[in-house]
Amino acid sequence: MFRTTRAPRALCAVLAGLLAGLAAACGKEGSPPSKGPAAERLPHYQVAEGFRLPASRTWTRAKKRGHFVVGVKEDQPYLGEKDPATGTYSGFDIEIAKMMSASLGLPPKTIRFRTIASANRETALQNGQIDYYVGTYTINANRKKLVGFAGPYYLAGQSLLVRTDEHDIHGPQDLPGKRVCSAAGSTPYQRIKADYPKAVLVAYDTYSVCVDNLLTYQVEAVTTDDAILIGYAAKAPGELKVVGKPFSEEPYGIGVPHGDNALRFALDDALAAREKNGDWKKAYDATLGLSGVPAPQPPAIDRYPAS
Repeated sequence: MFRTTRAPRALCAVLAGLLAGLAAACGKEGSPPSKGPAAERLPHYQVAEGFRLPASRTWTRAKKRGHFVVGVKEDQPYLGEKDPATGTYSGFDIEIAKMMSASLGLPPKTIRFRTIASANRETALQNGQIDYYVGTYTINANRKKLVGFAGPYYLAGQSLLVRTDEHDIHGPQDLPGKRVCSAAGSTPYQRIKADYPKAVLVAYDTYSVCVDNLLTYQVEAVTTDDAILIGYAAKAPGELKVVGKPFSEEPYGIGVPHGDNALRFALDDALAAREKNGDWKKAYDATLGLSGVPAPQPPAIDRYPAS
């Protein structure tokens, strides 16, 4: 069973810090200090001068308009998060997007970020709404039929986020009969559906809504990649915790339009160069590293054949 209740007063500050727009509902002025990346500590990326990639129609259009349009997430602390007051995006994925723009010859400050839900990523790339996508986007064989992937640039693993007062869930084996929330269309949602069918799945467009439901006792766990969950737990350590060991491997890639191999290979080259010159680690330390988890070794780049 699960219980439905109004959010306790002690949770108001947590909800306000995690979820845009809930501060007013809690009826409490102000919000907790931001634990997000500090702008002055973020790396600066040297822009490649004279870079050209005429074989890529995506790059050619971006060059003509003077900026890239990049799809991202807006509700993932330390990865891809949007400040509702300023509209500024921050996080490790945002930094990856910036260094890629610099490597492709366009200043990072010119990027137009566009929030795209998990279920709409392939469509956004196919329809030309965005030039590339950086948002905890797991590379897999089915998606490769629809879009291209550069990278991976990070290796995550699926895990579980629960409340600190939860003592019965230690891993996916404990999910039968439990209400578990994930993002619609995401790899974690599909894995729970296939491998743990006795769990009661709940889906929303964003993980922030899942976390809201967790904090207010509407669900008993949230599942997605550990990198995302670590960010939420780090923002509310008194209320949330990540339990168990990761039970999958989720290689994060940069999504590009299917068939634009010139862009894909250029991004692979850019990632390799940024890892080698230290920009990758600087970006991690200034963002996801704030959660207390030290930078891992970047995964090997998969330069799969042109399609």
